[in-house]
Amino acid sequence: MAKQTNIRLNDDVRAAAEDRAARRGLSLQGYVADLIEADVNQSRAAFMVGAAAFLAGYADTFEAEVGEDRYPGLPDGLEQTSPKDAA
Repeated sequence: MAKQTNIRLNDDVRAAAEDRAARRGLSLQGYVADLIEADVNQSRAAFMVGAAAFLAGYADTFEAEVGEDRYPGLPDGLEQTSPKDAA
């Protein structure tokens, strides 16, 4: 569900933003929403890349510390018949 947000822009910034929005065939609201969404998605993507690099860099450490016990508490042998994504 979309929520309404109000922002304050000085006159020069608003005029420039309206001009850029019009060149893209967007309303000012649509233009600003697109800018924010692009920034959020870029930040999310950068975080995921960083998280993947971190996990890859410490995979051996995690394995040594935690091991591959994907199903803690299951009786021995049962984990071999459990689907890998059941955790």
